[in-house]
Parts: sequence; structure tokens; C-alpha cells
Amino acid sequence: MAREPVDDEVVIDRLLRTSGHWAVVGLSTDASRPAHGVSAYLQRLGHTITPVHPAAPVVHGMAGVTRLSEVPGPVDVVDLFISSARVGPVVDEAIAIGARAVWFQLGVHDEAAEARARAAGLDVVVDRCPAIEGRRRDLG
Repeated sequence: MAREPVDDEVVIDRLLRTSGHWAVVGLSTDASRPAHGVSAYLQRLGHTITPVHPAAPVVHGMAGVTRLSEVPGPVDVVDLFISSARVGPVVDEAIAIGARAVWFQLGVHDEAAEARARAAGLDVVVDRCPAIEGRRRDLG
């Protein structure tokens, strides 16, 4: 079965350029992890971030939560920095909380979860990094 196009440049551009609330799943205080640098970059672009991690750490001055349903306020983008094997239930939770988009980071794939998100009307970006895409667009 052929995969649907996931590299909709218009969607990527809109998500990066429109200030929004990003729930960054897998974000911890470990500065060596990609989620740490990407979330700082998102803040520089004007986005609000909420770390979503079992330890609920404070990262970049923002209080963390243990699950998406605990994120205060509406969520525009759920950014997935977790293994492909773990994204399915998180995508289902993103749909349940009314998130507007799900961003699967580089190397993170779950075709069934991607399809469920699209069927629920969410924008879906797969195998891309917001920081790489933003810099490619001369943002921040």
C-alpha cells in the first residue's frame, strides 16, 4: 500500500509560522537529547511548549505534565520524540484532546496512527524536524 504524502509544505510552513501551543512528548531536562534543542528553537519562534514526560520535568521554564490530557489549554501541535512503538496510544490521546496536528519526528513512524490522525482531521507531518524545517525557511 502506498503511503499518503506527508510532506505538505503548506502545512509545515503554517505550523512553524503560526504561534501555537506545542506539547512536546518525550521532552526531558537532558540537554543532549534532540527534543531539548528543538523545543528551545520552537520557543524562539514564539511557540509555547509543554513538556510531556513521565517525570513531568520543568524544561525551558515550562512546567511538564505526565500525559497529554494534563496539558493546560488547547494544543495546536503534538510533537512526538518517542519511539515508533509507543506513538499509537499518544496519537489516540492527541485526537481525544482535540489537538490540531501531530508531528512525527525524524525516524518516528506508525502508519496506522498516522492514518487515524488524518481520519480525525488532524494535520500530520512525518519524518521531519521542526528545527531543520524552520531553518530551511530562514526562521529563527
